[in-house]
Amino acid sequence: MQTASKKVINGWAMYDWANSVYNLVITTTFFPIYFTSVTKSHFGSENIPFLGRTFVNSSLYDYTLAVAYLFIALLYPILTSIADTRGNKINFMKFFCYMGSIGCACLYFFKGANLWWGIICFMLAAMGYVGSLVFYNAYLPEIAAPEDQDRVSAKGFSMGYIGSVILQMIGFALVVVMKDNSALASRITFLLVGIWWISFAQITFSVLPKVNKESVKRINIFTDGFTEVKKVYGEVKKLPVLKRFLRAFFFYSMGVQTVMLAATLFGSKLLGLPDTKLIITVVLIQLVAIPGAIMMSRLSAVYGNIKVLMGVVLFWIGICVAAYYTAQFKENGGDPEYGFYGLAIAVGLVMGGIQSLSRSTYSKLMPQTKDTASYFSYYDLTEKIAIVIGMFSFGFIEELSGSMKNSVLSLIVFFVIGLVWLYSALKVSNVNRQS
Repeated sequence: MQTASKKVINGWAMYDWANSVYNLVITTTFFPIYFTSVTKSHFGSENIPFLGRTFVNSSLYDYTLAVAYLFIALLYPILTSIADTRGNKINFMKFFCYMGSIGCACLYFFKGANLWWGIICFMLAAMGYVGSLVFYNAYLPEIAAPEDQDRVSAKGFSMGYIGSVILQMIGFALVVVMKDNSALASRITFLLVGIWWISFAQITFSVLPKVNKESVKRINIFTDGFTEVKKVYGEVKKLPVLKRFLRAFFFYSMGVQTVMLAATLFGSKLLGLPDTKLIITVVLIQLVAIPGAIMMSRLSAVYGNIKVLMGVVLFWIGICVAAYYTAQFKENGGDPEYGFYGLAIAVGLVMGGIQSLSRSTYSKLMPQTKDTASYFSYYDLTEKIAIVIGMFSFGFIEELSGSMKNSVLSLIVFFVIGLVWLYSALKVSNVNRQS
């Protein structure tokens, strides 16, 4: 196949520009700080009541994300079955886009006392974000030839970082200008995220390929979706390299996604850094991530995807160890600020690269098929279940041990298991080439 026109490629990548503001502004920067601040202010403690028991507010944040990802993971098989057989992927991409953006905008009304409202809107935003991505990712093999998929995938992530940094800076400016009412500034930023996401997504929706009505099938969507997952699982089992890569991806995603989702809580709650410095740090991460994603794409062309992924996973292990000792340094009376900045730069270098390279590696390893949504549903299902386990473990270990630094250290286990499976995939791949 030939890679689609520049207009289609740019339009596809524009969805990263549109929805990445959720990932940066809501889950990475403003909302975790805002959530822990307003709940502590309203309830007078970090221990807050919810559903008949008391939670540490940061752990409740982790659990909320885990439940949202679990819900959407369970829906994936049905949704992609509909998209593959009864209509257009773009319609379902739109549905989740609108649900997520409205969820973000409605966080404007969350002020701490209405805890249920904040949790429900946060879950809707998270579900909208991850739900739309399965359809967005499924377009990659349809619009890009295999030799161009690393480049196109990296372009999407780069566009996402640029767009999200712009809105991040707008939010930061609001916090500075409205320093006497930073809570309102954060709530306005949540509203802007929803408007930004839904507005720029229209560019993507206007250029993506439309459905071929002749391919529409009539099936039982409630059973066929799970049949498709079972079918993809059966096919993956017959592909030794892909099977091992997915196992590796499952485990190292537990670590990568949890670090990304909990990094601001780590800096705010454990290291005690002020909000303005945290926001600047996250912008720094995004700026470093742009050349990082491009660098990973170029390295993969020289050394191969799996070797580069192994090196990146080793780097992530080093980040976790360094984060633990940074927290230890803080507990011993030291100033962790510059250590946190160093961690931020390190995370930025590999954050976008490992996501972009994982997506394109999977696209290359999967067999030729028209059911791309089903295959990417399986890929996203793997990642989302990994996030559920990672976020739940992170929150649970903090509650159990009384310190978030132990949660960070425990993530090394996930990275090590992922590294072992990547090495196994590389060995099998080399044997296949020799034979």
